Amino acid sequence: MAQYKPYDYNQLIMIPVSLEAQLIAGTLEHTIHMVIENEIDISIFDEKYSNDETGCKAYNPKSLLKSILLGYARGKIGSRKIEQACRENIIFMALTCGQTPEHSTIAAFVSSMV
Repeated sequence: MAQYKPYDYNQLIMIPVSLEAQLIAGTLEHTIHMVIENEIDISIFDEKYSNDETGCKAYNPKSLLKSILLGYARGKIGSRKIEQACRENIIFMALTCGQTPEHSTIAAFVSSMV
């Protein structure tokens, strides 16, 4: 009779993931990350957010730009697809530091740049 290794979906595991280590030098996502972090002045976005005294904190425009640019480069032009990628794809998670902006936030950000 065949014998199989047992498995248990209730078993908890811890998987340490270094988000920065997912951005391998020489890749498109690493380039997007480096350019936005080091070369682009995002202060132009500051005036759009007047939440310094009231309201919840906004997503960092750097994080949104990174996920949108990589999404567009990978053929994900819809905000729902980019939101899904931020939830499911480790590269998008690395670019957003594990944050998952909703599709409405992504769409509003893109439309505000027009």
